[in-house]
Amino acid sequence: MIMLDEPSLGPAPLMVEQMYEALDGRRRTGLSILLVKQDVYMALDFASRAYVLENGTIALAAASDVLRHDDHVRRSYLGI
Repeated sequence: MIMLDEPSLGPAPLMVEQMYEALDGRRRTGLSILLVKQDVYMALDFASRAYVLENGTIALAAASDVLRHDDHVRRSYLGI
């Protein structure tokens, strides 16, 4: 398992893209990745499952595709 907290905070955009490509390759081999990310779009694109924390409590947990279409997530985190 790899655990990452805001890995794209700081590096140049090209480095971030390369890092996510490398992580995706590892993920495809079966490696579990715990990613903490405030960029909801990027997190939901990368993850197969996501958890939404509100005030330190898990408020929602589901497959990324489900959360992407959840009304609460769309209003609160995606600005839709």
